Amino acid sequence: MVIILSCIVLCLAVLYAMKGDAITVSGSTGQIPIYSVENSDANVSITFDCAWGAKDIPIILNILKEKDVKATFFVVGEWARRNPEETKMIVEQGHDLANHSENHFKMSVLGKEKIRSEIIDCGKVIEKITGEKTDLFRAPYGDYNDTVLTVARQEGYYTIQWSVDSLDWKPGITEDGILSRIKNVKSGDILLFHNDTAHTAKILGKAIDILTEKGLKPVPVSELILRENFDIRYDGRQIKK
Repeated sequence: MVIILSCIVLCLAVLYAMKGDAITVSGSTGQIPIYSVENSDANVSITFDCAWGAKDIPIILNILKEKDVKATFFVVGEWARRNPEETKMIVEQGHDLANHSENHFKMSVLGKEKIRSEIIDCGKVIEKITGEKTDLFRAPYGDYNDTVLTVARQEGYYTIQWSVDSLDWKPGITEDGILSRIKNVKSGDILLFHNDTAHTAKILGKAIDILTEKGLKPVPVSELILRENFDIRYDGRQIKK
């Protein structure tokens, strides 16, 4: 019976992780990262994954400033090394700068020590450029297994996924298509965007307006998550004990 229940929980977690066309679990896993957070303050988080170009970072930051919104940027170490000024700008303007691994590899196929070095090396780059440490980690492609989650936790990181995928990275998606994907956002959701796409910078202001019109308040992931006395439900929702 215990085995059957465990299988049911795992299947539900995998189905939840596939929302937004993102398959995020590789192999067996008894652990779950944070997909969303239970809260009574109508808080949500806007997150950006940064792995390729950086030309639109100033535009994105200006929009966030105009809307008085703080967000979370998950940056690849190699990206930060190539774009130190943009990396510093993110921190200087009060946003979270978070770990997205050193090289954007698919983490679940790596050995334990390679996973560890990917996380540690990115953290070192962030600290060297900005003087700031981070305890937030997101695996590239949202791909994880037990080993990834265990190593991240051992290195002092909360592993963060998302509950709303804008699909802004997807070829052929339109601005309206992106906006339609976030219209059902609710309290505690974590929204996934990317920089260096065809539409993200163009629709960001409208996306924020959708959130505020629904009475939701965007805050950085560092402020959204619970840091103690919590459980993570089968669907990845972080809840108070």
